[in-house]
Amino acid sequence: MTKSLLNFKYLTFDVVGTLIDFEAGMKDCLAGIAAEAGTTVDGEAALALYREARTSPDAGLFPDDMVRVYAIIAPKLGLPAGTQYGERLRDSAASWSGFPDSRDALARLSKRYKLIAMTNARRWAFTHFSRELGDPFFAGFTTDDTGVEKPNPAFFHQVFDFVERDGGSKDDILHVAQSQYHDIGVSRSLGMTNCWIQRRHAQKGYGGSIEPDKFTQPDFHFRSMVELADAVDAAAKPETVSA
Repeated sequence: MTKSLLNFKYLTFDVVGTLIDFEAGMKDCLAGIAAEAGTTVDGEAALALYREARTSPDAGLFPDDMVRVYAIIAPKLGLPAGTQYGERLRDSAASWSGFPDSRDALARLSKRYKLIAMTNARRWAFTHFSRELGDPFFAGFTTDDTGVEKPNPAFFHQVFDFVERDGGSKDDILHVAQSQYHDIGVSRSLGMTNCWIQRRHAQKGYGGSIEPDKFTQPDFHFRSMVELADAVDAAAKPETVSA
């Protein structure tokens, strides 16, 4: 039986794709490069090519790996070649926006839970993301801290160790994420309770996120962060007792 949303002390979050709209940020940057070159770019096609490039054994840490990725996808999209464009795509991460509901929802949730970021981004990028979101996190784990990317269980175990040092346990954590591949599947295999934020509910396919080998049914399922925050508020609202 799924626990109540009120039974957790910590919410751990995937950041890129769940809280930060990296797909829009990437597409905007590529569209700008295309416009300067006198052409256009299909955003969804770009995301599919990006997703494929990121699965390469040669992939580096995100978002620094965008320089390598751009060199691979640019000729397929009819975009100009040049390291400067890959660096521009990488550096655009510093200006990516949060989803419209992220900042307010996190502020609401932080009144009840300790919020912990678990991002496959490097620390320099996470610093920008956290600022964009209002710096709501009790703690933040990046690939610079863990040395590995999700879905590697070692990333999660470092967070478990941190929570234990804080006086909690894995059972006190609700893991919140949009990526089935990076988060929902592995969190289930590790015995965590999870919450899927289906950001692409109105779009087909997986966009820029790697497609999982199989779909994992989450413990909680919402289409946005505000839906999660509303559900927590509803669960906490005292029931009206009839006279």
